[in-house]
Amino acid sequence: MHSPVAPVPAPEQTIRVLKFGGTSMGTTPARMRTVAERIARIHAAGHPVVVVVSARGSTTDELVADARSTSTAPAAREMDQLLSTGEVASAALLAIALHGMDVPATSLTGAQAGIAAFGHHGDGRISDIECTRLRDVLRSGTVAVVAGFQAVDASGNVVTLGRGGSDTTAVALAAALGATTCEIYTDVDGVYNADPRIAPDARLLRTIGSGVMAEMAYSGARVLHPRSVELAARAGVSIHVRSAFSDAPGTTVISDETGGEVLENAQPVTGIAHDTDVARVVIHPGSLAHRGLELFAALAEASVAVDLVARVGDRDIGYGWDFTIARGHVEALREVLARLECEADIHERVAKVSLVGAGLLSQPRTTGRMLAALGEAGIEAYSVSTSQVRTSFTLAKAHCGRAVDLLHREFQLDRPLEAVEHAVAV
Repeated sequence: MHSPVAPVPAPEQTIRVLKFGGTSMGTTPARMRTVAERIARIHAAGHPVVVVVSARGSTTDELVADARSTSTAPAAREMDQLLSTGEVASAALLAIALHGMDVPATSLTGAQAGIAAFGHHGDGRISDIECTRLRDVLRSGTVAVVAGFQAVDASGNVVTLGRGGSDTTAVALAAALGATTCEIYTDVDGVYNADPRIAPDARLLRTIGSGVMAEMAYSGARVLHPRSVELAARAGVSIHVRSAFSDAPGTTVISDETGGEVLENAQPVTGIAHDTDVARVVIHPGSLAHRGLELFAALAEASVAVDLVARVGDRDIGYGWDFTIARGHVEALREVLARLECEADIHERVAKVSLVGAGLLSQPRTTGRMLAALGEAGIEAYSVSTSQVRTSFTLAKAHCGRAVDLLHREFQLDRPLEAVEHAVAV
């Protein structure tokens, strides 16, 4: 057995690891055939092929709704058992489609593919991959179709990896099998420097460094799961994000150590991400006295991740906290607050917008420009947090789209890179 982040020597023929998301898989036979045809062409070229799939369409949401209609508090273990079936069905259907094209294929659950995990149900972490069965399938000339998003723990229970976890499955398999690239096929042409549905002039990024990509993913960009980017960087695996519906070149996410930001460093900001699925939590000074660490320890134990954390107040009036969480974790937060007998204001009609780029703190005017542009547009930033690679703020959810488009133009992300470089040189 070996770690998924420690590549082994690749075989003579390059292994291709492909991942298809739920939208790419679709819910129609035509969409499934399109995916199968692409795989068949790669297989015909002589490559061993591993395909990781997500649940089709809105299957996961429908399964969640079914569970909640059955119980107001479904057991976490049973939720994992239920939700994993969406990916299992996708894998079997794709294998059937490949067989119909005379392409040998075998579908595998996460457990059958040798993927082991630890941690909480619904938020598992891959601990190991035993590749013996996968390698046997590939040596036979058969396409391995693996159900993503899932693994098995030491007790034999299904553990899911969190929303977007199929990306992590694919990267982990690429690392374990010695592939140098993991190909993520999705419903967009690649990674844009903002959501093109909000910023019409958003640019496609041909390359992006893993550090900036991870920050964009954590900040709300939905193209890649952030843990998959971090794993790829550690394992030395490049991620190639491409459209499932065209042969467009897409975006390559490469390790920062290989100069991933060379093409973007003419601008302090590489991209703008936004997240409307957040809640802002304000704990007033003195509410917890000196028990702030107890609060965050309890939130961590409940698997509630916090972001944009700021301590407010002083020794005389006491300390309070201002931070954000995913809106889906609000109920878990309320339980923790009740246990600690702490009152807090929880604002759910908010959004988070983030400027992301390498070396933002080396550009001291960035935060000032951001706040000035927002102020001139009458948009209030509630809380602001800065780091070397990200400057984030919360605002009213109703203003999110306008703020993204405004800042996209303010930092010239709507202009071709060559034009920006010329402006900087002048």
